[in-house]
Amino acid sequence: MYSGFFKRVCDFILALILSCVLLPIFFLSVILLMVVNQGKPFFFQKRPGKSGRIFTIAKLKTMNDKKGNDGELMPDADRLTSVGKVVRKLSLDELPQLYNVLKGDMSFVGPRPLLVEYLPLYNEEQARRHDVRPGITGWAQVNGRNALSWEKKFEHDVWYVDRLSFGLDIKILFLTFYKVIKPEGISSANSATMEKFKGSHK
Repeated sequence: MYSGFFKRVCDFILALILSCVLLPIFFLSVILLMVVNQGKPFFFQKRPGKSGRIFTIAKLKTMNDKKGNDGELMPDADRLTSVGKVVRKLSLDELPQLYNVLKGDMSFVGPRPLLVEYLPLYNEEQARRHDVRPGITGWAQVNGRNALSWEKKFEHDVWYVDRLSFGLDIKILFLTFYKVIKPEGISSANSATMEKFKGSHK
C-alpha cells in the first residue's frame, strides 16, 4: 500500500512544505545563477520516469555554455561555474524538482531519472529501475553517488525497487541530509560529472 497511494500523498505534502520553506534560498540561487549564466538559471531536459514515461525535468543550471575553438561545448569541468560548484555541493540544483514531485513525475526517493538515450542500453535487470517513480535522491545517491560505476549504481537502484518501504525511504532521506552536510561522491573519478553510460554486457 505504501508504494502506491501513501507514498504519493507523503511526497505531495512534503514537496508543498519544502517549496514554501526553501523559497528564499531558491530565489537567491536563481538570481546568482542568472548573473553567472548570462540570464539562464534553469536547465530543462527530457527524462524517463515510471514505466519509461517521458517527462521534463527541471534543475538549476550549474554549468555555463562556453564552447571551444571547434564550436563544441567545453568539458564539464571547464564549464562548472564557481556559483554552480556551491549550488551542486549543497544539492540546491535539485530544488526545481520539487515541482516535478508535486506534479507526480517524481518522488522524493527513488532511482535518479537518467537520459532518455540510455533506455535501449539497459539490460533486463537494470531496466527494472523504471518500475517505480524516479527520485530526487535514492539508495545509490547515499551509497557513493557519482563515484560509483554505472553497474553498481543500477544494482543499488534495483535493490531499492525490491525493498521499497516507508522505513527505507525515511532512512535514505536522513542519509541524504547527512551527505549534504558532508558532501562526497559528487564527481566521478575522472570527470566533474558522471561519464555517459554506454551499456553493459547483457
